[in-house]
Amino acid sequence: MGFIRGFGQFWYDLIIGDDWKIAVAVVTTLALGTVVLLAFAVPELVLTPVLGLCLMAAFVIALRIDVRD
Repeated sequence: MGFIRGFGQFWYDLIIGDDWKIAVAVVTTLALGTVVLLAFAVPELVLTPVLGLCLMAAFVIALRIDVRD
C-alpha cells in the first residue's frame, strides 16, 4: 500500500506541483484543443501551433494571477 501511495503522490507532485492554477490552465487548454480537434476536424498542422500559443498564453495568465495574489 505504501508503494501505491508513494506512486500517486509522485504523480500529483509532478503534475500539480506547487501551483494548482497553472495545472488547471494547462489541462483546460489541452482539453479544449482536443475538443476542437475532434469536433471540427481542424488539421493538425494548423491546430498544433495555435494550441502551443494558447498553452503559453494560459501559462502566462495563470502565472500573472498567481503573482498578483
